[in-house]
Amino acid sequence: MKSGKDEKKSGISRRQFLGGAAVASAAFTIVPRHVLGGPGKKAPSDKLNIACIGVGGKGSSDIMAASTDNIVALCDVDDEQIDKFMSQAKERKPEAVPMYEKAKKYRDFRIMLQENAKTIDAVTVSTPDHCHAVAAMMAIKMKKHAFVQKPLTHTIFEARRLAEEAKKQGVTTQMGNQGHASEDARLLNEWIWDGAIGPVREVHCFTNRPIWPQGIERPKEIPSCPPTLDWNVWLGPVTWRPYHPAYHPFAWRGFWDFGTGAIGDMGAHILDHPYWTLNLGYPKTVQASATKFTDDTYPVAEMITYQFPAREKLPNAKIDFPPVKLIWWDGGLTAPRPEELEPGRRIGAGSSGVVFIGDTGKIMCGDYGSNPRIIPEDKMKEYVRPEKTIPRVSGIMSEWIECCKAGKKSCTDWSYSGPLTETMLLGCIAVRYKNENKILEWDPIKMEIPNHPDANKMMHIEYRQGWTL
Repeated sequence: MKSGKDEKKSGISRRQFLGGAAVASAAFTIVPRHVLGGPGKKAPSDKLNIACIGVGGKGSSDIMAASTDNIVALCDVDDEQIDKFMSQAKERKPEAVPMYEKAKKYRDFRIMLQENAKTIDAVTVSTPDHCHAVAAMMAIKMKKHAFVQKPLTHTIFEARRLAEEAKKQGVTTQMGNQGHASEDARLLNEWIWDGAIGPVREVHCFTNRPIWPQGIERPKEIPSCPPTLDWNVWLGPVTWRPYHPAYHPFAWRGFWDFGTGAIGDMGAHILDHPYWTLNLGYPKTVQASATKFTDDTYPVAEMITYQFPAREKLPNAKIDFPPVKLIWWDGGLTAPRPEELEPGRRIGAGSSGVVFIGDTGKIMCGDYGSNPRIIPEDKMKEYVRPEKTIPRVSGIMSEWIECCKAGKKSCTDWSYSGPLTETMLLGCIAVRYKNENKILEWDPIKMEIPNHPDANKMMHIEYRQGWTL
């Protein structure tokens, strides 16, 4: 795939040719529903035109999940990722391959959005964390619906601004934490709200992440950048540094400049469930302890303690919502084993999960909220389950697409996932002060840490020239 710069050398660019073909095709395919035989048929005009930013990694499954509708453009800074995706699609979703082949291809999402401003209805963003906000903000300012992979953003300031702008523009948004759409997550909420374990005052969340290098120094070698990769666009808004395979395509999550560490990767799948179930909102304080970290990478393991104030009782809950202490464990550190747990039985999903400690019992689940169980199992069997009260949804991507078309709010709209992301990223800031044993206070209204002003500089980064929110 050629870059935009290369394409301009020819009399008619590949992009112009594909764009013209798409317009010509649209003239014949967008037809009224009645022509296709009534409500039993879905007209192409009922489908969203979706542009996908980030094709490798999670981007590939996001694109395939969105392929119920029209994928009209694919953007990735690395041509190899486009090629790899096409190969995967031939095996996993062969019926959509003609649509993917027809989609216009780009390296730079800014060019893609500018050139297709009138045809794109919605975007998916599945880039490394540091580019989430700049891509999503450009899209929603153009009034495009947006689906962004977790974590929503790289900085707290970005999360706040995205949520504010999405509300202003009236677009439908979603963060890609798929467990939030699950049946298990809804059961967990309904049981706790029913009073299955009484008011909850303590929660433990744990994961085996990171599964990539952390606690390491920046690579010193300066290898040649592959010609298939636009390294400048990959860096996006962050400070320039030379290309190295230590960052792209996988291990970027462990670097402060690009990722958000273990809690950024899995917090949206694990912390999400107590955050939702207990209506936690913003914490009052956060404190961290951790293993060694460097100026470039996160620690190998962390323990982050949040203190949340009492909250108003939810209308559909039989329990009160007292103050909660929530402890996040990662790097192989695990929540204390509940004494109620039968010998030989694993906690949560084994390597990850959540333990809720209530006044009258305990519930555990795996990551993504999977397999919630009151413990011990005898109590689970005795429990009379309440009626299902939370609306069920078809899946995180499909629910977003349905809400885009209906003009409704999705289940993990940014008004929810923005504050969740801020809470996760507060943990990343607390880790920076682990050697000082600092308890950081949080003022969500002013968006600042009043008892440690020096930490406020970590709310955001200074973007490189050419990049903006």
